[in-house]
Amino acid sequence: MDKAKAPLYERQAEIAKAVAHPLRVAIIDFLRDGEKCVCDIAEQIGSERSNVSRHLSVMVGAGVLTCRKEGLKVFYALRTPCIAEFLSCVTRVVKQQAKDNEKLLAAL
Repeated sequence: MDKAKAPLYERQAEIAKAVAHPLRVAIIDFLRDGEKCVCDIAEQIGSERSNVSRHLSVMVGAGVLTCRKEGLKVFYALRTPCIAEFLSCVTRVVKQQAKDNEKLLAAL
């Protein structure tokens, strides 16, 4: 490993780990359209607010999301919307895997 790039690789791995959960991916997808209140996120995701808040906290800590408080409500947004593009890329990988599996099955 390139020692000069090691800190970058470590940070990239931390960010990837912070989004590596199905609920977190769903949250990022929901926030693609802009800032949302934690109450709306929990409703959309279909999970308890406390559980959603824990996941949001992990992503804020990793720098994936920003948050701001307005009165009693807390709003979250993507810090850099390109994280949604990353997930779109992952979706393309999944689609390619499905195509490859179809070809494999057809060959059987």
